[in-house]
Amino acid sequence: MLKIERVSVMNMENAIRGARNPMNSWDRMDSYYDEQGNYILGENDLGLASRLAHAGSDHRKFLRQIFVSVDITAPLYWWKEFDTYKVGTVANSTSTMHKIHAKPFSRDDFSCDRLDEGGLAMLDSIITYLESERSRFLRNKEDRRSWHNMIQILPTSYNQMRTVSLNYENLINIYYARRNHKLPEWHVLCDWIMTLPYASELIAIKED
Repeated sequence: MLKIERVSVMNMENAIRGARNPMNSWDRMDSYYDEQGNYILGENDLGLASRLAHAGSDHRKFLRQIFVSVDITAPLYWWKEFDTYKVGTVANSTSTMHKIHAKPFSRDDFSCDRLDEGGLAMLDSIITYLESERSRFLRNKEDRRSWHNMIQILPTSYNQMRTVSLNYENLINIYYARRNHKLPEWHVLCDWIMTLPYASELIAIKED
């Protein structure tokens, strides 16, 4: 399971203006804001941006200045793979260390959509145990044994929400590295990437 919420794409105007700095071609800028406040690339700007994006990483530096902020909820086993992309990204997560005991455990806390009956039965038994340890910890927070039991037994299918900051260059790397991955969560993320403004021209730039 992977859920994407609260998406913001920022700084496109400044990035496009910066892309014109090497040739002092600012007078050719033809982009504008529409009535909803979206930045719309004009024919000149989109043509330049697309050519630079296809020309390679040395030429498409401006893509590192198009920022994306998004809330992603995903299981811990997926976040371990996402952490490969730490360069140029930032993420603030909800905390299992501080808040693991804050609410009762349930199936909704876990990515279990592909478990069979045996797997679900095992997960339910773990949830029952975690909930018993949570109750014990709430009765006596000075006794940390139950807290450690929760932390160390917590399955990697446990869902965590992180607010992530990326840029379009990160997204090129992620899209081409993960679009054919065996984890369905990556397919959800790559499909979302292609919904971003001008993804076809600026992100999906490598020949198949």
